Amino acid sequence: MNNTIRSKLIAFLIFSLLLTGCASTRTSVQTENGTYDPLESMNRAVFSFNEMVDNHVMEPVARGYKKVMPDPLELVVGNFFSNLNDVVVLTNSVLQLNYESALASGARIVVNTTFGIFGLIDIASDISAASDVNLNKRNEDFGQTLGRYGIGNGPFIVLPFLGPSTLRDTFGIAVDSFFIDPVTQGVTGVFMNNVDYLNSVALRLPVATARTINTRAQLLEVVETIDEAALDKYEFMRDAYLQRRTSLVNNDDTVETK
Repeated sequence: MNNTIRSKLIAFLIFSLLLTGCASTRTSVQTENGTYDPLESMNRAVFSFNEMVDNHVMEPVARGYKKVMPDPLELVVGNFFSNLNDVVVLTNSVLQLNYESALASGARIVVNTTFGIFGLIDIASDISAASDVNLNKRNEDFGQTLGRYGIGNGPFIVLPFLGPSTLRDTFGIAVDSFFIDPVTQGVTGVFMNNVDYLNSVALRLPVATARTINTRAQLLEVVETIDEAALDKYEFMRDAYLQRRTSLVNNDDTVETK
């Protein structure tokens, strides 16, 4: 490991110590239902900004993507990015000592990357559907890993462009993005830093953009339902996000249904 990578790791470890102290400290600023949201005023402003960007950029692009992309091809693209995400799931499963999830996620990567043609076909889920072997998609990230070791959420935060988060999960996103996720940095940047073409922005940026558009396209109907049902969309999104994250940290819903 070269000096640059070692310096990055040390910096993240120091920052993690600072964050764990902050995330474990809670003041009395809470909403009526007990949700810890001391930054609500700022969060609502960022939320409104995100809504504007989504309405004028992301949603139109996602609808265009859905219009020109045949359903089978869209499924293939989704499978490819899901397979890349299994690297994140596998790494965090190991960090959590969740060996059942780690074995299943590792098997998914091997099966889908080889027999599924680099993850374009989700053979692992088909195996699960046809047998008692559970290779269904898991959901693990570094925010959940911190939560499993007792690190509290900290205040709720709405991140520009990225949406709902918490102090703990924001740090988790940074760690996953810089050290684990194959699309944004990942193992290629840490362990294969001499492979220039894998680390080039010219490759990573289009792939990350395609993943973002594909993800937004998959959420079109969900967002429409929320828009119709929620009296206060900010509050609805905040409470749903926090409940979902609590469920994931407690491993109440670690297997995703497709």
